[in-house]
Amino acid sequence: MNFPFYIAKRYLVAKKSQNAINIISWISVISVGIGSFALVVVLSAFNGLEGLVESLFESFDSDLRIEAPEAKYFNAEDVPLEEISSLPGVANYTQVLKEVCGARYGERQMVIKMKGVDDSFLSMSMLDSNIIQGEAKLKDEERDYAILGYGVAADLGLLMQKQPEDITLFAPKTGKVNPINPMSSVYRKRIHPSGVFYLSPEYDLQYIVVPLEFAQDFLEEDRISSIEIQAEKGADLYEVQESVAQLLKDDFKVISRYQFNEIIYKTNRTEKWVTFLILLFILMIAAFNILSSLSMLIIEKQKDISTLSYLGAPMSTIRRIFFFEGMMINLAGALGGMLLGIVLCLLQEYVGLIRLEGGIVEYYPVELKGIEMVYILITVLVIGFLTSWYPVRQLTRKVI
Repeated sequence: MNFPFYIAKRYLVAKKSQNAINIISWISVISVGIGSFALVVVLSAFNGLEGLVESLFESFDSDLRIEAPEAKYFNAEDVPLEEISSLPGVANYTQVLKEVCGARYGERQMVIKMKGVDDSFLSMSMLDSNIIQGEAKLKDEERDYAILGYGVAADLGLLMQKQPEDITLFAPKTGKVNPINPMSSVYRKRIHPSGVFYLSPEYDLQYIVVPLEFAQDFLEEDRISSIEIQAEKGADLYEVQESVAQLLKDDFKVISRYQFNEIIYKTNRTEKWVTFLILLFILMIAAFNILSSLSMLIIEKQKDISTLSYLGAPMSTIRRIFFFEGMMINLAGALGGMLLGIVLCLLQEYVGLIRLEGGIVEYYPVELKGIEMVYILITVLVIGFLTSWYPVRQLTRKVI
């Protein structure tokens, strides 16, 4: 067995003459453990929230979106849809006509965003799994239907109604207003609600989903505002975006869901890593307990150091003894804290310990990532190395 490591292990577990050294050593282990535990739990919690937000966007927004570079609408015939669908990584697509308009139900009315989609939208999205009332249906043989966001349904007053009446959608026509008959300058069309979805305020308070043909007939517009593309599972979204963009060249712009929800994704990641840095700073302060423990241990073991020196042990060997002591304190705290954090996160993920009151999921989401656990362990060990190597080097020089 390595001689410095053997002595360091004996110093760690053996009872010291001064009980304060034992107490400080255990405080050092617990401090590093708490810091490691906090890093595991906080990063896993942010991963869970990020995954939840991403799944919500996937339920409504597609992976990629094709839009005209400047115009609001464009002809679907100008886009080589068959060639796009044959590209590697492309699973499906849907044509979309989106417009801001008004909605009226009874005496209530509000401004909403109408999203007209074709038949493939429901199979692409996971909207049907987020229906809380009615069903996810856009048309049948008799009529067209609208799927409303929870906030829209609540504001219009048709939430929880078993047999709701039709909703009236209206939007202003472009051009001059006829002063004799102002209503002739407004598009108007009725549609029956089929269901209510509950995703997030981003969508629930604004959107009504209708069939594409209904939206085009309502606005007297045969063009579309975008084409949304669903990528295959496991496909590299950036590569799929690049291949679609190369096919369309400069005629259209191709945007990923990370780009059209850029602020939300960046905010989540920034909060995650800022919190990580704050906890890392706290961990560095806690690691200075190791310095106190090593200082007192070196002072107590002056006779042992002198004896080893007289027996011919070089200074580097003596330094390694106390360096290994500090690293073992750090490693014990890191592994203990990380193990406890991992167990807690697994229990939260598979059993559910902390509920998310009033949220869209029952339990607070967490997600463990193996690479992040490796980063945490390396970070804690680097901090332990810095708080052990330099102090040991200086203190042993003075004592010897």
